[in-house]
Parts: sequence; structure tokens; C-alpha cells
Amino acid sequence: MSGPVEIVLIVAAVGYVLVRRVLGEPVQAKRMLVLPVVLSAIGLSDLSGEVKTPLSLLFLVATAAAGVTIGVLRGASVRLSQRDGLAFARYTGLTVVLWVVNLAIKFGANLTLGAIDPKDAGAVGNSLLLTLGLGILAEGLVVLYRALRHDHPVMWSQGRDGAPHQMSPFLDDLRRGVRNRDGNQYR
Repeated sequence: MSGPVEIVLIVAAVGYVLVRRVLGEPVQAKRMLVLPVVLSAIGLSDLSGEVKTPLSLLFLVATAAAGVTIGVLRGASVRLSQRDGLAFARYTGLTVVLWVVNLAIKFGANLTLGAIDPKDAGAVGNSLLLTLGLGILAEGLVVLYRALRHDHPVMWSQGRDGAPHQMSPFLDDLRRGVRNRDGNQYR
């Protein structure tokens, strides 16, 4: 899949995530870690053999680095609280602005590369899933770390149809380790 259909699907997926997270939702480690890794892997497989010149590699590395950096900033801008005994995350206005900036940088870089060398633009154009996946992963790692640092219990996955939420002993151990290391001081 490529071209306009892929862009529409990605923008729709980002819009869906934005709406859910602006409204707020419990922090689910599985959703914050597994989905971005899958997106990054799909994006990486889309690139196999496509990046052939130093210029296209430079643009790929630059947009991936920008995506990760903005993902870290988005993670830091998310408002965390505790609801029903679990970590709860909500996007702020700044988080939404950072998403817009992230997409503008990615599409702007692709247009710039297309103006410089149209052959390279196609290769880097296929990197949208990779760079978004890496940025979402960076955001998720920051949110998870902050939630654990604030002593907010984080579920692994949400229970369905009235089933209890699935918790993770690993995350609980991480939370205790972060609390002990920080001397039980939360920011």
C-alpha cells in the first residue's frame, strides 16, 4: 500500500488516537509499546532496498530523529492522573500542537526532498509508518516512565466485556524500582 490511500489511512488513525487521548484514557502498556513496534517494523519493511542514496538516507535519519524527539516532547506534555486506581493519560493542547508539527515536518521533508531529487522522494515517502511508529514508541515510553514514577499503577491491557484489567508483574516491579531509586519523590 502506498500513496494517497496510505496517507488517508494514517491521518485517520492519528485522528482516532488524538480524539481518544484528548478525551483521556487509562494508560495501557501493551497499546503504548506493541502497536508502535509493529508500525515501525512495517515501515522498516516498506523501506527495504528503497533508500539508495546518501541524500535519501540523510532525510530518513533526520525525519526519524525529529519524530523520536517530538515523541519524547509529546510524552512529556501528556497530563497524567490516577482514576479508578490506575494511571490515566490525557493529551493537552501542546500535545496536539506537537502532533501537527510532527506531521508537518514529515510531509515538509518529503516535499523538500521531492523538489531536490524526485527519485529519492519516493524512497523516503515510504518511511511515514517507520517515523510515526518510532515517535509513538518514544511518546509511550516517556508516558509509561512518568506514570510509574508518579506511582500510578499501569495496566498491561484493558479487560473486555467486564473482565478485569490485565496487570503486569514486570510493570509493578518497575514501578517499585523507580520509586526506590527516586527516594519516593514524584514529579
